[in-house]
Amino acid sequence: MARNKNLFKTIKVEDAVGLTLAHDITEIRPGEFKGPAFLKGQTIEEKDICHLMRLGKQHLYILDLKEGQVHEDDAVFEMADALSGQGVVFNGRPKEGKLQLTAKHDGLLKVNTKSLVAFNMTPEVMCASIHNNTPVKKGQPIAGTRAIPLVIERDTLDRAVETIRSGAPVFTVKRFRSVKAGLIITGNEVFEGLIEDRFEYIVKEKIESFGSSLTDVSILPDNKTIIGETVQSYFNKGLDLIITTGGMSVDPDDVTRLGIKAAGIKEIYYSAAALPGAMFQLAYKGNVPVVGIPACALHHKATVFDLVLPRLLAGERPDNRDLAQLAHGGFCLDCDVCRYPACSFGKAF
Repeated sequence: MARNKNLFKTIKVEDAVGLTLAHDITEIRPGEFKGPAFLKGQTIEEKDICHLMRLGKQHLYILDLKEGQVHEDDAVFEMADALSGQGVVFNGRPKEGKLQLTAKHDGLLKVNTKSLVAFNMTPEVMCASIHNNTPVKKGQPIAGTRAIPLVIERDTLDRAVETIRSGAPVFTVKRFRSVKAGLIITGNEVFEGLIEDRFEYIVKEKIESFGSSLTDVSILPDNKTIIGETVQSYFNKGLDLIITTGGMSVDPDDVTRLGIKAAGIKEIYYSAAALPGAMFQLAYKGNVPVVGIPACALHHKATVFDLVLPRLLAGERPDNRDLAQLAHGGFCLDCDVCRYPACSFGKAF
């Protein structure tokens, strides 16, 4: 439905009581105030008449809604309510018919893209969002929605809302768990002190940014038996997440993956469709993830580890299909100045 002049009628201010204002009315008091004195969609009351006249208004545009029609500002609240799942809120008044959805708390944004597309296929409504699996902060905008016309038919609005409610919530924000993580740094050159380790600082910073802690750190030689025993000791300590660094490639000295197997871990996924980070490993023993970070994480601010870690901390269990699906958006442009996460890396529909 187009924005139709037939939806409006001009009426004298003194005759407007009980009717709906079709536009904002601005008031300017020099040096004191400038802004809307009356809002679009507001019902005019008796006490408002003198105020309107002081603003120089003799006539007003009044919205002439017919039965079965809904103003965009009312419609958008219904749409936002239907779109918002757990961990998603909206507040404030619509601006030009639009409402923003925001994160209720820190966490991982989940977008049901199938339902989102189905909603947008309904005539006269729209919603746009940031990407699925994006870590978000409390209060961060995640989506915006609106009705396209100034007035939408009730049947059309009901159909749009039902499209959402008939499936899973379109937007949810999953809280991050606070976990205790252990780090195993492998490599003879680090173990023997020939080079200084830099992995501990990198991993610690990333873990703590999500509200978790790095409680145990071990530096080990390239010995699969020692690596396996240390991994097992971390299980015995009850750690929630185990991270290994180095030893992920195919060189003869890279035995970290063999050490993980030696700890009795059978669910292992090796390689990810992302660059940097192709030689990434993800394994599980029970509910405890064991992550293998390749050496590229020393030289790149963002790697596949940054894409997988938030999902693990949100309680998800990515597998080989998830690692393969990183292919779309998983190519880092290696910019001179890294802007991650404000870039395309890891962003897919």
